[in-house]
Amino acid sequence: MYQLITRDGNAKRGRLQTVHGVIETPVFMNVGTVAAIKGAVSTMDLKEIGTQVELSNTYHLHVRPGDEIVKKLGGLHKFMVWDRPILTDSGGFQVFSLASLRKIKEEGVYFQSHIDGRKIFMGPEESMRIQSNLASTIAMAFDECPSSVAERSYVEASVARTTRWLVRCKRELERLNRLPDTINQRQLLFGINQGAIYADIRREHAKKIRELDLDGYAIGGLAVGESHEEMYRIIETVVPELPLEKPVYLMGVGTPANILEAVERGVDFFDCVYPSRNGRHGHVYTNQGKRNLFNAKYELDDRPIEEGCQCPACRHYSRAYIRHLLKAKEMLGMRLCVLHNLYYYNTMMKEIREAIEAGEYQSYKKAKLAGYEKPDS
Repeated sequence: MYQLITRDGNAKRGRLQTVHGVIETPVFMNVGTVAAIKGAVSTMDLKEIGTQVELSNTYHLHVRPGDEIVKKLGGLHKFMVWDRPILTDSGGFQVFSLASLRKIKEEGVYFQSHIDGRKIFMGPEESMRIQSNLASTIAMAFDECPSSVAERSYVEASVARTTRWLVRCKRELERLNRLPDTINQRQLLFGINQGAIYADIRREHAKKIRELDLDGYAIGGLAVGESHEEMYRIIETVVPELPLEKPVYLMGVGTPANILEAVERGVDFFDCVYPSRNGRHGHVYTNQGKRNLFNAKYELDDRPIEEGCQCPACRHYSRAYIRHLLKAKEMLGMRLCVLHNLYYYNTMMKEIREAIEAGEYQSYKKAKLAGYEKPDS
């Protein structure tokens, strides 16, 4: 159950009660696609850096090790030793990202595995069964994510099919949640709004899916090539059409600035690979903008990545040492940068929640964005 605690303008401060614990929103979900955060970050690390929700991917875990195997081992929580909420993406994004390896039909999508080329079929029912086997806290509906530059006629047909698929997802998950051998019989379902950058299609789709009274609603198909201005325009179009008393999830977004702007427009949930991906390449987030620790100017810099930061990297190590590790291709360098970045994001979300509660979100956002404009130091 979602509780809207307070609002500051359109920014929402909420709380989602789940079978695996409470999620305080706005929240950033730390991405562990194959049930692991890239960069040698353990679930014990995730707790230390303040992670509330871990996100894993249905398609990838279906391909390897196999969702049936995960079920036999007690579900994803037991498998990866994580007792807090997990959200599983439906596999729908792979319909977009593996365009050269798939064929879309009304019944679902025919894939070729990106690992060994074997044929895979996934439709709404299959996606729900896989996610039920994984026993995640929140299951995402199976959808198609059309390209942001797709023709209007294609997007209309795609969105209509996604709506039909959503009805099938809801029906199947309700059935699965009643089965005696289902690990998580209280699995939640979030539906996904699509429509590329066509505001009217987005608006009508939001109106249709809200009638299904789901546990939450996501905005998909953004951060896939459109401008930031177009993304913000679509958020402003969609959010007012979704129920205020349900969480809203902006999928795959984004930079700290993206998150700050989207919170202002009423978004509760976020996920993005940026903090871990950038960390693995020595790019770290700070309140003074992003730093590239490969830069020669850090060779003798004995300060932490960000002074005052309480992450495991900043509490113990210098920029100079982490730069050395990165240059020497030592995994510890990547790991420390990823830990810092995820801590930075998780801490920013905590600050956002506090700012909304205090009615000071606008001033917080303005100060945070101003910091990003400072030169790298």
